[in-house]
Amino acid sequence: MARKRLIAGNWKMHKTDSEAGESAVNLKALLANIKDIDILICPAFTSLYSLASIFRKTSIMLGAQNMHFEKEGAFTGEISAPMLRDIGVAYVILGHSERRHIFNEDDNMINRKVTAALAAGIAPILCIGETSEQRNRNETLDVLESQLTRCLKDVSKANAKKLIIAYEPVWAIGTGKNATPEQAEDIHRFIRTIIENLYDRNTAEIIRILYGGSVKQFNAKALLDKPDIDGALVGGASLEPAVFAEIVGMARIK
Repeated sequence: MARKRLIAGNWKMHKTDSEAGESAVNLKALLANIKDIDILICPAFTSLYSLASIFRKTSIMLGAQNMHFEKEGAFTGEISAPMLRDIGVAYVILGHSERRHIFNEDDNMINRKVTAALAAGIAPILCIGETSEQRNRNETLDVLESQLTRCLKDVSKANAKKLIIAYEPVWAIGTGKNATPEQAEDIHRFIRTIIENLYDRNTAEIIRILYGGSVKQFNAKALLDKPDIDGALVGGASLEPAVFAEIVGMARIK
């Protein structure tokens, strides 16, 4: 089954609103008329509204980097899924390793966020991945299966087909290291097997699985050439519009 590729840029805690706007205008020009690849930018909360205006009537979609699982309430500093949806956010990154390991979000909390995002009509990008310690103990497959199973608890087959999985080995994020294309492909194939076991083969073939973890312009092509790697969640390299556009271009080349 042919899955449309997705290249997502996670800007993390970078760029003021004016800087984000400048980058967005550049991206709009660089990526004009690309229809065969889904393109997503996930800026800081402070820039979502302004970028929604800049990206309107383009093929570039808007994503958030996090959200709360409640619709509203006394949760100082938090943002809800309906708030995001109201300004045009189509995707939200959930379960990123930085949320798990710096802010102590566990699989149960991430599961609640996944459910809330789906209920609001926002597609979750569910991040999973092992630490270097877990990798060294040969626990990678067990960790990924546990994370997927817990984070997708009570998510229906129909809703599961709407989400994206991002495999981000924690040991590769921001380190300059990355899994080889062969290693990444093996893990992506394993993730698809887990999804098939949780749901069915059709669902496993529909869900897109992205690779993240020090994706750069010099390694993206080899990763994206693998059949089970459906795109990339790009961190630091997404901060430079020309570099990000180059990676998008690589996704167009088989």
